[in-house]
Amino acid sequence: GARDVVIAVDAGHGGEDPGAIGPNNVLEKDVTFGVAQRLQRLIDSQPGMRAVMIRKGDYFVRLGERTAIARRHQADLFVSIHADSFVNDKATGASVYTLSSSGETSEHARLLAQKENAADLVGGVSLGGKDELLASVLLDLSQTASNEASTSVAGRILKGLGKIGKLHKRDVEQAGFKVLKSPDIPSVLVELAFISN
Repeated sequence: GARDVVIAVDAGHGGEDPGAIGPNNVLEKDVTFGVAQRLQRLIDSQPGMRAVMIRKGDYFVRLGERTAIARRHQADLFVSIHADSFVNDKATGASVYTLSSSGETSEHARLLAQKENAADLVGGVSLGGKDELLASVLLDLSQTASNEASTSVAGRILKGLGKIGKLHKRDVEQAGFKVLKSPDIPSVLVELAFISN
């Protein structure tokens, strides 16, 4: 009688927001959507699991709406897929990020979060009707539990990526990505590789 585990699959960018542009005008929004569709099929093929696509085509979805869609589908995990770009042409490999509340783990993480966050403003969870102190405590507890689960999942994803390709960093990174700021859903952001290189 237990319900399926729901994974929200978020293909980064879309529509008028192409994301990073690689050689021969390969667009991040197209790469992330193709990978998201393949991930959806893999998840749906697993008994007891179901994927929900955050965007189902080439259109823009605001960052706050992305987490709202996941919440409406009662997602148990939110996975945002991106393809990195950087000015250093020596940069290679995949990375996995979780939310940082205390600062980024590297200068690259800070710059990347700043670039991704420029697309939109963060959404939020309504705690209307609650005492201000109680709401703050509930939000903090929820965010702490979500961050712990996010870190655990991110480590497993990073280990899996390391088996099939090069990693940019050996450890899970942290940055202030707005798309990861859902206190009630464990969330990770995967940078597949450097589309610019």
